[in-house]
Amino acid sequence: MTVFILLACLGGVLVGLSRQLNGRLSISTTPLIASFWNHAIGFAVLTCLGLFVGGLLPAGAAEAPWYAYLGGSIGVVFVAAGSWVIARIGAVNSALLIIGGQMVTGVAFDYISAVPASFWANAAGIVLIVGGMMISRRRKAGGSQ
Repeated sequence: MTVFILLACLGGVLVGLSRQLNGRLSISTTPLIASFWNHAIGFAVLTCLGLFVGGLLPAGAAEAPWYAYLGGSIGVVFVAAGSWVIARIGAVNSALLIIGGQMVTGVAFDYISAVPASFWANAAGIVLIVGGMMISRRRKAGGSQ
């Protein structure tokens, strides 16, 4: 279990590093160029890893429904938007925005999917997330004057 926790932490650090690099690259070029290089390098590394480890084309990939492959297109938009946002509001605020959005979207999906959950606990969680983000923004705005 410890190995998986460490791998998750390493993944988080690498995602943060990737966002920082994409943000810096988008400042000196454009968000689309930063997104292109992010995906080109990721494609090359993952292809080499797939060839080395095996399983580059898993069984049943051809039978997957068409919408299973929309993740790549959504990823391109997400990386390009992230590169654009980081250059404007900073890495910490964009990370808060992403985490808050994921949490609220997860609660919305649970509600739509009729997953058994406490409405009040979910509502309190959303209020705490949004409230924390508002307090963070207010402190930053008040401290800079």
